[in-house]
Amino acid sequence: MALDAKAALEALKNVMDPELHRDIVSLGMVKDLRVEGGIVALKIELTTPACPLRENIGQAVEGALKAVGAADVRITWAAQVRSAPGVVDSTLMPGVKNIVLVGAGKGGVGKSTVSLNLAVALAQLGASVGILDADIYGPSLPLMTGASQRPDSKDGDSLEPLDLFGLKAMSIGFLIDPDQALIWRGPMATGALIQLLRDVRWGSLDYLILDLPPGTGDIPLTLAQNIRAAGVVLVSTPQDVALSDVIRAKQMFDKVSIPVLGILENMSSFVCPHCQKQTNIFDHGGVRVAADKMGIRFLGEIPLDLAIREGSDAGVPIVAGQPKSSQAVAFLEAARQVAAAVSVQNMKAPKLPVLGAQSRA
Repeated sequence: MALDAKAALEALKNVMDPELHRDIVSLGMVKDLRVEGGIVALKIELTTPACPLRENIGQAVEGALKAVGAADVRITWAAQVRSAPGVVDSTLMPGVKNIVLVGAGKGGVGKSTVSLNLAVALAQLGASVGILDADIYGPSLPLMTGASQRPDSKDGDSLEPLDLFGLKAMSIGFLIDPDQALIWRGPMATGALIQLLRDVRWGSLDYLILDLPPGTGDIPLTLAQNIRAAGVVLVSTPQDVALSDVIRAKQMFDKVSIPVLGILENMSSFVCPHCQKQTNIFDHGGVRVAADKMGIRFLGEIPLDLAIREGSDAGVPIVAGQPKSSQAVAFLEAARQVAAAVSVQNMKAPKLPVLGAQSRA
């Protein structure tokens, strides 16, 4: 019996998305299925262009179709990033599908460097991405991107984000003198952050990365009250003192109902550029162990490397400046893991009421 489209679709119901644990047909990932003779052509629409398991899905699709008689399988790929189930106020950033916080329990763990390179990596993988420097007191995005221009305002009411390394970027540091110290009380700082969220024309974004200040203070609490984040990426170095702080950070995000997408080990190890010997300056592997204990995803390891620091100081993140380097590859793999974690979280999260929808009806 010749293979037809109905039989091909039935066969594809046996192909499971490895992250979402559902078949690709029920997930709506199979598009434009055509069968001509023994040739099956179809489009697979992934939940993110940064999918880390695309090759696995492709192999499973080909195997399932050939098992029912396909002589040749031709797959084209697409991606449609799903939105987080709801936001506390949909009018705040209506075009942003997923807000991803990047936080840490303490300073000095390289959180801002990780935030920027993850954002650039997601953009290089095909997503539309923005980054907001949410550290009002210590903005670092201007230095790490080398940007000195001020944002424009086309309508006098809202700001246009800067276009940097394929990202839409905004920071309080773009709006003030670089040598100016912001001596503000907490409510002023949180008010400024909400303005940057509300009054910037972010447009349509798959992911908006928010680089949080360290600790568990006003900013994360304000965000929890005003937005529905897809989740938070925690950053830690491997030593015990950093891990104890990041565990407290996880507990705080749990209390304010912001999902923890996973934890990333930064400054994981140092490889000597001369002798290639690996030295675990801040220990190694502790973050993976902590992730297992907390039952959260381990997002990967970023090495302690001179090139990463030099790129940040020069205003060129290493993923943009040296995209083929091993350090950039580590960030790209971490970005794939973050994107996968967002997709999983969006699939299992409850559907929430979207405030502001009634007023637009």
